[in-house]
Amino acid sequence: MAFLTPAFFQRDVLTVAQDLIGVELVWLGCSGIIVETEAYAVDGDPACHTASRPSARAFVQNHPPGTAYVYFNYGMYWLFNLLVKGGSHDGLILIRALDPRLGIAEMRQRRQKEKLTDLCSGPGKLALALGIGGIHHGIPMTGRSRPSGCGLRTSPSPVEVVSDIRVGISQAVDFPWRYLARDNPHVSVKHGRVKLPSVK
Repeated sequence: MAFLTPAFFQRDVLTVAQDLIGVELVWLGCSGIIVETEAYAVDGDPACHTASRPSARAFVQNHPPGTAYVYFNYGMYWLFNLLVKGGSHDGLILIRALDPRLGIAEMRQRRQKEKLTDLCSGPGKLALALGIGGIHHGIPMTGRSRPSGCGLRTSPSPVEVVSDIRVGISQAVDFPWRYLARDNPHVSVKHGRVKLPSVK
């Protein structure tokens, strides 16, 4: 299976978010099939970091497509994203869930969980399971500068993808920009189960 090239991430952010479903995320002895993503567009999306964080806008401007964007969420969890740049719409894609494949013993130790569906069924969970942290912010996941042992590999198995609204945000809550492998047990929130926040 071939590793993805920068060209994969030089397309529309929504297209890339869908096409990442079924791709294998390889990370330093561990790996999992991506089964859930969320797209965030640089322009016209108030839920994207670029709408409120100058540092995020600078990141998009200064890094190549396919770079890891890692941030600490609510002072609790590291979240792993990928930069999309150079296509019709730039953006960031949050990797929300994996179907674990390699390094499961290490994942269980880091997560202190035994059940496979508890290891990577959420963005904070998968970052902890793989050992991803702030030191990995800015790592290129494609191209010649990609570190050995990290990358994104194509999978020969076709995956049916469905879309849904995004999870845990308070703006642009109705954008159907979350993509899931249909009926996969490892997703963070099942299709159709996200509750819209109440409007006061």
